[in-house]
Amino acid sequence: MTLVLTEEAETRPAAKPRSARLWRPRRVLVTPAALDHAHGRQIVARAEHLGLPVERLKSNRLTGLRDENPRRAYAEAKATLAVVTAPPTKLKLQPIPPSADWRFDLAEGCPAHCQYCYLAGSLSGPPVTRAYANLDAILGNLGGYLGQGGVTSASETRAGEGTTFEASCYTDPLGIEHLTGSLSAVIRHFGAWDAPVQLRFTTKFAAVGPLLDLPHRGRTRIRFSVNAAAAARYEGGTAPLAERLTAMGAVARAGYPVGLTIAPILPVEDWPDAYDALLRDAAEALADVARPDLTVELITHRFTPGSKTVLEGWYPGSDLPMREAERTRKLTKFGSVKYVFPSDLMKAMRAHLTERIALRLPAARILYWT
Repeated sequence: MTLVLTEEAETRPAAKPRSARLWRPRRVLVTPAALDHAHGRQIVARAEHLGLPVERLKSNRLTGLRDENPRRAYAEAKATLAVVTAPPTKLKLQPIPPSADWRFDLAEGCPAHCQYCYLAGSLSGPPVTRAYANLDAILGNLGGYLGQGGVTSASETRAGEGTTFEASCYTDPLGIEHLTGSLSAVIRHFGAWDAPVQLRFTTKFAAVGPLLDLPHRGRTRIRFSVNAAAAARYEGGTAPLAERLTAMGAVARAGYPVGLTIAPILPVEDWPDAYDALLRDAAEALADVARPDLTVELITHRFTPGSKTVLEGWYPGSDLPMREAERTRKLTKFGSVKYVFPSDLMKAMRAHLTERIALRLPAARILYWT
């Protein structure tokens, strides 16, 4: 089904999607420094309201999280939420091309179990989800970056987005929102910010109900990370694809700019038809939205030697294709090695997806292919 937009198309009331399954960590650790912040105390109150066991630590260090068995260490870390304070280095923002001008972090770590997790090898230590309590300092720091940046701030084609701030580089903020409330607070902050700015985040979850009535003023773009149905087996602990697409329709009807982050693109069986089916389903989810503000980001799968080692320790039975002989070896701008798909396959996938997006989602803007 092709998404067709007309002037007469009416937008339905923002229907609330059905309740999504929410992450319930088995442990909630709280540092003394986190309790010095009102936001940290609010996170603790949320956890206790949900009946989760909260352990107030005596020091600001997280200890006892390592295990000689990588699978056991992984499982225990993935079941742990730590409420901590963001270190001063987090207040020095880094550019994040090609997504946005700047990235800032509300947390580090994610409750999902994606077998291709791009955080593998990027975060030090066990993959505990760390939520930051000093939210006021994080938000108060953003103004110093207004009008700067090398992606949207310096782009003729994307200048209308203003200065863009990416909040999902090292976490999925929607996946932990019921525990933190951080995402709602940031959306309100950007909605009240009298400046050309945009908050951006990507999610594999669907619990958007708390976001629908927020005063966002169109300054938050909610992107849903999606993939062909055949890749679902690699995305443990996430919301089913159909629920993500339903959530995308709900936030679009609530006036949010939306996006599809198709990632990681993989040559699954019958991949041309598989990705066309994904785009067809996305079009159907937006079929009753008049003139949606929709972007698409296309990200192919790649891995580094370090991330492969970590992922094979976490998911020893995975059949995720990570054979170096089937890839092209490249160097990053930092001189490290990564493995990407061969050029011919990359060109074929890019051409096919670009053509099908134009057909299925003619209103969409493709931001980049990588």
